[in-house]
Amino acid sequence: MEFEMTQSVKVFAPATVANLGPGFDIIGMAVSEPGDIVIANHCSQPGIFIRQIIGDNGQLTMDATQNTAGIAAEFVRQQIAPHAGVELRIEKGLPLASGLGSSAASAVAAAVAVNALFGNPLTKYQLLPALLAAEASVSGQHLDNAAPSLFGGIVLANGTAMEDIHLLPVGPHLGNETSFVLVSPEMKLPTSEARRVLPTQILFSDMVAQTKGIATLIHAIHLDDVRLFAKALMMDRIIYNARKCLIPHSEAIIDLAMSEGALAGIISGGGPTLMMMTPDNTIAEKVQHTIREFYRQHSLNVTTRIVKIAVQGAKII
Repeated sequence: MEFEMTQSVKVFAPATVANLGPGFDIIGMAVSEPGDIVIANHCSQPGIFIRQIIGDNGQLTMDATQNTAGIAAEFVRQQIAPHAGVELRIEKGLPLASGLGSSAASAVAAAVAVNALFGNPLTKYQLLPALLAAEASVSGQHLDNAAPSLFGGIVLANGTAMEDIHLLPVGPHLGNETSFVLVSPEMKLPTSEARRVLPTQILFSDMVAQTKGIATLIHAIHLDDVRLFAKALMMDRIIYNARKCLIPHSEAIIDLAMSEGALAGIISGGGPTLMMMTPDNTIAEKVQHTIREFYRQHSLNVTTRIVKIAVQGAKII
């Protein structure tokens, strides 16, 4: 098989808000920032080699067999150029264990970069198994982070096969008007720890309520209805109640944001990042200022960002 190869590729993959509202493990949304960058180059020795990682404070392994970027890259390489060699340089724009899909973004950027290095023989849908293999190594068999980071927008991932990944429409109201405030306290919350607190059994009434929430969320997205979308985000009866204790002041911060005009407040992924939905950028700036002041008064460090839905996913830059 012959490919139109290029010498070097640089790819950006965006952060994601997974477990979107009531959509635990099945609905995720890409956001405009932050994100990870992977640079891929050819090398003479067959295999995948991570040459450099910056932005991780030395916390990530350079072993390609243990790093999600390396795992995804190797999966793609084996499919399209098993005798070739590729070296990777990773720039972590995403904080680790933050609830923003850090491991998924690295995997997505690496898979897209290796594919592009050999002329894009695989479609984005055909990259999904590589991303699943990478995510399975750290957080389980689900794609609600990786799929939106790859495709952009809001994605329903109701399984792991290509036909299970559904790209939901992002209309002008949700896509252009609404702004989101990401609130990332200076703490780590590994996915494994966030999953340990989840209930193994739930009430039938909570199951019904959660189903209503998921249906309402998907319906709101199709209608491009901002208010209904916000209402649906807050219809999680199970996951938020189990995890809020892991994030100091989470309830107070969401209540504070709502008092300043936010339409909804949820945990992003497994946390500790919180996401506030606002009707416009003016309200977002007001919410951001108030939350920063709250953390200052409590002598706590926090990073806040105002973002939009990233309608484009991973891209060559």
